[in-house]
Amino acid sequence: MRLPTHLFPRRRLLILCAATLALHYLAIDWVGERLAAQSHRPSPLPSSLMTAQLRLALPKHVETPPAEEVQPLPPAAKPLRKRKPAPAPEPAPEPAPPPVADSAPAEAPSTAPATAPAPAAASPAGASANGAQAGAAQAQTGTPSPPDTTGPTPAAAVPVEAPAQGARRYKVNLPPSAKLDMDVARVDADGTKWTGSANMSWQTDGSTYQASAEAGISLLVTRLNLLVMRSAGTIDDYGIAPNTSTQKRARRAETATHFNRDAGTITFSASERSYPLMVGAQDMTTVPFQLGGIGRADVNQFSSDIDMQVGEDKEANMFRFQLVGEEELETRMGKVVTWHLSRPPRPGSYSSRLDIWLAPGLNWYPVQLRNTEASGALTTQTVSKITMSESGK
Repeated sequence: MRLPTHLFPRRRLLILCAATLALHYLAIDWVGERLAAQSHRPSPLPSSLMTAQLRLALPKHVETPPAEEVQPLPPAAKPLRKRKPAPAPEPAPEPAPPPVADSAPAEAPSTAPATAPAPAAASPAGASANGAQAGAAQAQTGTPSPPDTTGPTPAAAVPVEAPAQGARRYKVNLPPSAKLDMDVARVDADGTKWTGSANMSWQTDGSTYQASAEAGISLLVTRLNLLVMRSAGTIDDYGIAPNTSTQKRARRAETATHFNRDAGTITFSASERSYPLMVGAQDMTTVPFQLGGIGRADVNQFSSDIDMQVGEDKEANMFRFQLVGEEELETRMGKVVTWHLSRPPRPGSYSSRLDIWLAPGLNWYPVQLRNTEASGALTTQTVSKITMSESGK
C-alpha cells in the first residue's frame, strides 16, 4: 500500500526533528563530561581562604567626660642617717643639808644611797623645749629635723599600696592567637618615601600571653628596624595585664616598662619616675589587641570614647580612642571592612596621632596602623597576610 504523496513532507520533517534532538543531546553530554573533567583537575595555584565580611551597625555616639590625667607618684624619701644617742647627763651634785641648831641632837648618818634627780630631758617641760627648738630650726633651714632617738622607739611604718585608680572597666573577649604580616609605607617630613615590612604576633593560652611587633624599612642592601616591641603578662578580668614590656627604637637603647601589680605602680628603666597602676593599663604592644578584645566582647562599648592607661618609655599617660566610622580598606588580602579608631594628639602628654583599623570579620584583628608624628612624618602598616596558630583555630 503506498502512502499518499502529501504525507512525505511531514515524514521528512519528523525525521529531521528527531535527528536534531539526538545531536543536541550528544553535544550536551559531551560538554558535561568536559566540564566535570576540568573541575576535578588539580589547580597549580594555592587555595585561598574565603572570609565573610561582617558589617555591623555603628553604635550611636555618646558624649564622654574628659579623662583625668594620671600624675606621677612623688619620689620616695631617702632614708635619714641614724644619729648616735647622746650620752646621758651626769647627775647634779646633792645639795648640802641645812645647818642644825645647837640644841638639836645630832642624827646618825644614813646608809641609804642618795637618789639623783631625773634628767631635765626626760621631763615633759624639757621635751617641749626640745620640740620648740627643733621646730624653729626646721622653719629657718627648710629641712626636716633629725628624729629624736632618745625617746621611745616609734612603731614600724606600715607600707601603703597605691590605691586602685577608678578607670572605666570594659568587657573584653580577646582574639585568638595569630601572626600578622604587614606592608610598611613611610613618608618623612621632607617628602622622602620609604617602603618596608612589619609583623605583629599575638600568642595566648587564655591565662597568659606574649606579644611582639617589629617594623622596618628596606634600604639598598639591608633592612633598618624602626621599632621592635615585646610584651609578656597574664589575662585577668580587665583583659590584657602586662608584666613587662620593652621597646627598641632605631639608634636608641632598649628601654623597659615594669607593671608592678603587688606595689600598684608602673616603673621604667629609663626614668626614676613612677606612676600609679590603673586597672586595664596597657603597653604600646598590647593596645591594638586590647581594643580588638573590647570590640569582640560588645561593639556598643565603642559608643563612647575608650580610655586606657598606656605605659611606654618614661611615662604612663591616658590614651583616648574615638570611633571615626566604618571604612573599606584595599589590602593584598582583598577589600576588608574595618572600624577606624583614632587617638588624637594631646598637648603636654603626646604629640603624635595614632590610628588603628580593626576588622570585625577577621576576629577584630588590627589590620592597619598609622602613626602621624608632630613633624608630619607618616608611617602606615597594612596587613598582607594573617596566619592563625593552632591555638587560634
